[in-house]
Amino acid sequence: MAPDRRRVGLSSFTFPWAVGMADAPVPAPLTHDDLLDRAVELGVPVVQIADNLPLDHLTRAELERLRGRADDLGVDLEVGTRGIAAEVLESHLAIAVALGSPILRVVVDRGGHEPAPAEIVATLRGHEQAFRRAGVTLAIENHDRLPSAVLAAVVEELGTGWVGICLDTVNSLGALEGPDVVVATLGPYAVNVHVKDFTVERSNSSLGFDVRGRPVGGGRLDLDRLFAAVPPDRPVTAVVELWTPRQADVAATVELERRWAEQSVHHLTTWLRSRAVPPLPQMTGAR
Repeated sequence: MAPDRRRVGLSSFTFPWAVGMADAPVPAPLTHDDLLDRAVELGVPVVQIADNLPLDHLTRAELERLRGRADDLGVDLEVGTRGIAAEVLESHLAIAVALGSPILRVVVDRGGHEPAPAEIVATLRGHEQAFRRAGVTLAIENHDRLPSAVLAAVVEELGTGWVGICLDTVNSLGALEGPDVVVATLGPYAVNVHVKDFTVERSNSSLGFDVRGRPVGGGRLDLDRLFAAVPPDRPVTAVVELWTPRQADVAATVELERRWAEQSVHHLTTWLRSRAVPPLPQMTGAR
């Protein structure tokens, strides 16, 4: 396996509580620069900035400054958004180009718009040439509505030369699909992986189950199965995301989230080394 094929990253969804939730604001929300600082602290070379920490309000000069700082720190940026309206895709493709992102991760549904598969294909096909010219891969994330087989069919119909999958290990539980099904179905198309661990616990006097987030390595996620499903010769970033449970107050939740991020990065990088997967590149401070 060529080096640099599996690189660990952080996301704005590694720290959703620190970024700020609608019902749990924080006094000093995590910023784009703070996220870069976290990457340096944890020694990871990739940062994915998604729709909970939007980029589309930044000016061109601000985007250039952000990319310059990331370059100086030796961190590669990835861009994520939500929705497939023309203006959303066009603006975020331009942002991806400005930040040097090789992918644009997109969640299809946005603001009550839940397009059927035929509409997804028809809409995205109109953007194919723009993505190909830019050299950016559109990474469709499995979420909680469409089954993985449907998403695989969408990618096949559009063509894998410019479209792939952002494989989230837990989201599809909302579509009644466990990780085994999702990984087996979407792993061959993955260009990015959201490594999110979880546990399933009995609740309500054993009359039901709760799905709860865990730090990577602390739950039921099968990393062997996950990475075996992704073609070994494809460069794929493994981005840690967390479903950190709410604690007694926001400050305690943010602190737990930070500890879980540290645990997750340590476990994932240690696991990759133990499986003879190329280890996490060392931070150089500059490129």
